[in-house]
Amino acid sequence: MKWISYILLTGLFIFQVSCTKDFTELNTDPTRATPESFNVDYFLTNAQNTYKETIGGYDGPVLFQSGWVQLLASTSTGGATYYSNMDKYVQSSNTLSYTAGAWNDAFRSASLANEIIKIYGADPARANSVAAATVMKVMALAYATDIYGDIPYTDAFKGAEGVNAPKYDKQEDVLKGLLAELETASKLFDASKQALSVDLIYNKDIAKWKKLANSVMLRIAMRFTKRDAAFAKAWAEKAYAGGVFSSIADDAFMKSDQANGYTNPNNRAYDIPADLYETRWSKTLIDFLKATNDPRVSAIAEIPIAGFAGNNSLSAGDNTYSKQLGMPNGWDMNGGATDISKAPGYPGPSGAPGDVTPIGNYSRPRGHYRDRNGALFMITYAETEFLLAEAAVRGWSVGANAATHYANGLKAGMATMANLGSTAAIPVADIDAYATAHPLDVSSTNASLKMINEQFWATTGILMNGSEAWSNWRRTGYPVLTPVVFTGNFSGGQIPRRQLYPTSEGSLNGTNYNAGLQGLTPAADSWSSRVWWDQ
Repeated sequence: MKWISYILLTGLFIFQVSCTKDFTELNTDPTRATPESFNVDYFLTNAQNTYKETIGGYDGPVLFQSGWVQLLASTSTGGATYYSNMDKYVQSSNTLSYTAGAWNDAFRSASLANEIIKIYGADPARANSVAAATVMKVMALAYATDIYGDIPYTDAFKGAEGVNAPKYDKQEDVLKGLLAELETASKLFDASKQALSVDLIYNKDIAKWKKLANSVMLRIAMRFTKRDAAFAKAWAEKAYAGGVFSSIADDAFMKSDQANGYTNPNNRAYDIPADLYETRWSKTLIDFLKATNDPRVSAIAEIPIAGFAGNNSLSAGDNTYSKQLGMPNGWDMNGGATDISKAPGYPGPSGAPGDVTPIGNYSRPRGHYRDRNGALFMITYAETEFLLAEAAVRGWSVGANAATHYANGLKAGMATMANLGSTAAIPVADIDAYATAHPLDVSSTNASLKMINEQFWATTGILMNGSEAWSNWRRTGYPVLTPVVFTGNFSGGQIPRRQLYPTSEGSLNGTNYNAGLQGLTPAADSWSSRVWWDQ
């Protein structure tokens, strides 16, 4: 796989000149790169890879959101202490660095994509490159505003114009602007125009890129459900009419390239012994799945080899369905009142004398979650079908009825697990049987919304898209979760509703940063403040 290094927007290609015979050369700004200096197309692959890092790993999902919505759990208060952030909302030594990661990477990804738009925007032949770059830019900025709240948008990427302190736009305006950009991008895609030169998601398939644009449009439209239902309806229907994902073949995911240093950021974490030891599936998730004999349990969970050494090894564990047990959130191994040994239903330690671990009988993610070449999912057909199911419940015009969209989403979420690895694959017969036995509850609107969004949570969580599971939980309130209340927590005993802005924003862009805080409720840079759409 061919990669290039990130190309900075200033300070590039500085040439030294020692004579005056070439007037043109002397009067060309030596600090500015030109399209001839590099292959612009590789900005797309850099934007894609950076976006992958943004929505995975230590930027948030692993160390924050996956535990906040009780997909994963950890006894962390020692060892890999950073997991206290996700399990107990307790700050570790590098918490502020971790929370800034999503901001830095999201804007880096969007900036790379924006350069393609600037360079190729006036060339009709490069419409597909511009459209694909626009989709990547939108996805990165949508993620940033979902995580933080108000962000720079209209003033973003204007450093070359001397804008070093960009204003923060209101989240409502950012999202509406992103929707408009997606609509333009969707219409730009044209298979008769020059093909993409490089592409790590769809291998240059323009039809799938168009579906991606419309599926992201649907996701963003649904953010408005509590703020402006009529607006959400109009854009959700527009997205559906434009053509959203229609099968798991449309799923947007990236496989990694460990040999060249480009890994799955989630799996990279779980492939580290200390991180693997600290990570267990949450009791909330495993109990939810086992309540309906969900076949995904054995596909995702394993009991580690007995003993401390076994927990720290990468050896496969026991995935027998009946043995899987999720670990409750909010416990530690410090010997006090919150020691895991005192948790209700505690299964006891594993291992022989001298090699015992207190959490060895709780389920951890199986080996395919440790494959550094594994797929990282961005948005899936399953997610899209669940959103359409909710739209149908609300009476919007999105084709099939809610029950059909729900069944499609349920089956798709199970089928696409094969992309995690062969050990995650679920037989088609089992998928069909489960979907048939568990149709959507249509007895009331609330019953349908509850069932749809609980499955959204479980499905996105199993695919390790913890940030989207968290965002949808904030939007809908499903599943109903009991917050962890642990001494020294940073969110007042509430499940965190956002990540903090980078500390550098307050010092380097203070006026605009302070204005951006006004878009939060309450207007403070806190973990418990709510972004505009989170009502």
